[in-house]
Amino acid sequence: MKPETIIITGAGSGIGLATARRFLDVGWRVGLMGRREEALANAAAGAANALILPCDVSDSAAVDAGFARAVEVWGRIDVLFNNAGLNMAPATPDEISPDDFRAIVDVNVNGMFFCARAAFAQMRAQAPQGGRIINNGSISAHAPRPGSIAYTTTKHAVTGMTRSLSLDGRRWGIACAQIDIGNAASEMTARMPDGVPQADGSVRPEPVMDVSVVADTVYRMASLPEGANMQFITLMATDMPFIGRG
Repeated sequence: MKPETIIITGAGSGIGLATARRFLDVGWRVGLMGRREEALANAAAGAANALILPCDVSDSAAVDAGFARAVEVWGRIDVLFNNAGLNMAPATPDEISPDDFRAIVDVNVNGMFFCARAAFAQMRAQAPQGGRIINNGSISAHAPRPGSIAYTTTKHAVTGMTRSLSLDGRRWGIACAQIDIGNAASEMTARMPDGVPQADGSVRPEPVMDVSVVADTVYRMASLPEGANMQFITLMATDMPFIGRG
């Protein structure tokens, strides 16, 4: 069965916005999930195949309601792009409050789990069974930036979640994959061309890549035939300081 329905979290801006529009443009039915309804409406741009699902992913009841709404309209969910994420200004561990740390975990780990849980349940229950969950990891799932303990911790957790979902989903044809993105041009990376802290204590500019490259890659991952999975992919601006010592 050819996949044609997808829910994208964090769809109101950045990577989520670009990916939502990519899928809308090729005719998929797209559920745009995020906290800001106005931003989601702007992302949908009046497309008939768009479904706006206002939701804070850290609220499990709201997530369940959003997925139930999509199933009510479409009858099934083929793909989840588990994209919503939160970051914070660089800080050393002693400068981060427990509440700020919890806020990052609530979105990047708990929120991702709540969405994966809802998608998994539907993919297991629907006929024919199965689907695909694509988690947005990060280069930080491999190596930290200075002052990023909260974000880096959550992105390492995402990798464990991806592996567990992949294993647990086999019985019902549910594949799980992870895209680890480095320096896609968005609000989160806007400061990079002006200079960001490096591991050696310096501040240097970093290259970024167009966010459309990410959207195209997620589309390819989502469109793989049944029985094939792109388990992990690292997609980054070619010259960003990740490969090598710094």
